Amino acid sequence: MFMVTTNDIPGYRITQVLGEVMGLTVRSTDFGQGFAAGFRSLGGGEIPEYTQVMYEARQVVMGRMWAEAQQRGGNAIVAMRFDAGSIQNFTEICAYGTAVVVEPLAPVAQPPQPAQA
Repeated sequence: MFMVTTNDIPGYRITQVLGEVMGLTVRSTDFGQGFAAGFRSLGGGEIPEYTQVMYEARQVVMGRMWAEAQQRGGNAIVAMRFDAGSIQNFTEICAYGTAVVVEPLAPVAQPPQPAQA
C-alpha cells in the first residue's frame, strides 16, 4: 500500500480512481498537559505536550483515511494532504487524498542470488 503526496507513483500505473477519502479527529489536551504547556509557553520555544497531541492526531487520521480507502477497494492514496483548524479550545486535524487502485508497470525483478560454491 502506498500513501503519497504526489499525484502519481513512479513505477506504478493508476488503473482506477475511487474518489476522495479522509480521516478526521478533534482533539484537546487534558488538564495536566494544558497546565504544563501554559507554563512552558512563558519561556517560548517548542511545547512538547502539544507536539505529542498533534503527532498522535496525524497518525489517527491517516489510519482512518487508509481504512476508508481499503473499504472502497483501493490499494493506494495519492495527493494526500493534512489540514488543521481550531474550534474554541479544540484542534481539528484532517487528512485527505484520492483513493486509487495501482498496479506495477513491469514485473518486480528478483535480485540475483549469489552463486553457491
